[in-house]
Parts: sequence; C-alpha cells; structure tokens
Amino acid sequence: MRWRANLGFIVVFAVLIILNFAAPSQHNPFRQPDLTEPIGWTTYNKLTKLKYNPIMCRTKLDEAGVEYEVIPADLPGSRGSLGETLSLQKSLTPFNAAPLRMSCHQIAALYVWERHVLRPQAERIFGSPLRQIETYGSFSCRNIAGTRQRSEHSFANAIDVSGFVLEDGRQISVRRHWRADNDYGLFLKRAHRGACRLFSVTLGPDYDAAHADHFHLDMGSAETCK
Repeated sequence: MRWRANLGFIVVFAVLIILNFAAPSQHNPFRQPDLTEPIGWTTYNKLTKLKYNPIMCRTKLDEAGVEYEVIPADLPGSRGSLGETLSLQKSLTPFNAAPLRMSCHQIAALYVWERHVLRPQAERIFGSPLRQIETYGSFSCRNIAGTRQRSEHSFANAIDVSGFVLEDGRQISVRRHWRADNDYGLFLKRAHRGACRLFSVTLGPDYDAAHADHFHLDMGSAETCK
C-alpha cells in the first residue's frame, strides 16, 4: 500500500511542476500577480492575496502604470478612521469623481476590470474607446443601508459605478440601460459578469432597489455576485 501512496505523491508533485512551468501565467497559482495579463483561473485569488501584502500590491500598481498617492493612516479614534490607503490619481480611463480613496487591492481589482473587461467590451460592442467611468464615489464612513453593519465603503474597499461614457459621446447608464435589449444592455451585462470574476462582492440592479442605478464593487471579506 505504501508504494501506492508514494506513486500518488509523485504524480501530484509532477503535476505541480508541469503546472508551474507550462501553464500560462494568468492560470498559474504559483506566479505573482500581473495586472496587465489577461484574466485567468487564478486572477481572483491573486488579487485577494494582495490584500495581505500591501508592498507587493503597490509594486504591481507601479508596474501597471497606475498613478496614486499614499494617504497616511487616520488618527486613532476619529470617526471612520482608516489605516494607510491610496488616492487614485490616474488609471487608463478617467473617473468623473476623482481622486478616489481606496485600499490598494481595491484599486488593483478596479484596474484589472477596467483594462480587461470594460475597455475591450466597449471597443467590441460599440467600436468606440471608453472615455470616462462614472461613479458615486468610494470611501464613505457609513453603515449598510437599513442595518448597523459597517459598509465596505467605510474601509475604502468599495466603489459604486453608475455608468460609462464612450469617446464618441454615447452614455451608458446602469439605471436606464440595465434591462435594455440592445448593445447598451449587453455591455452592462458583460461588465457585471466580468466584475464577478474579480471582486469579492458585485451587486447590481437585480440585487435590490438600492442598487437600481449602480454596480457596487468591493474587495471585502464576503463573496457574492448578484
């Protein structure tokens, strides 16, 4: 029986070796995150790991060309006090509400969504580049509506995205176009689906009335896609 156990160990070890050297980086769990590579099987896990390694996280933002400023931790005891966060200054696409205060891993996930979901889908569906991402903001010291539980916005781990503007001037609104049976609705469905692969929590109009006009995207501890 021991030879079977040894054989099983050898097979598993061989598979891991092959995976490490042969699998594309975006599918390889042993490779460091690269925000510029395509979304793969392990992308979400790599983004989640950045939560616990802020130095690596900022390095990966630097490598991707994301511009930000470090915001020191708030004074202890102040309302909605945060540890060290970042102020997003420049990404690939301008945001209408900028700068945005977020955690590093939240910015990393947002950048991947922007680069590998939003911009390609805008070109593919509309034949026009993405000019602007419209948002209701990120950091806000508040509870989840109707509860006493702190929102991920309070920890700078969330952003609410309400729409998009194309380079040719067309506007895509979550409120107006989520259920539209046209290219606008298709773009929003693909944007939502792509966000579910990257963020811990993705909530849209199908979740409840409070999200009828935006996507809530966060990198908190819960996991859901609705």
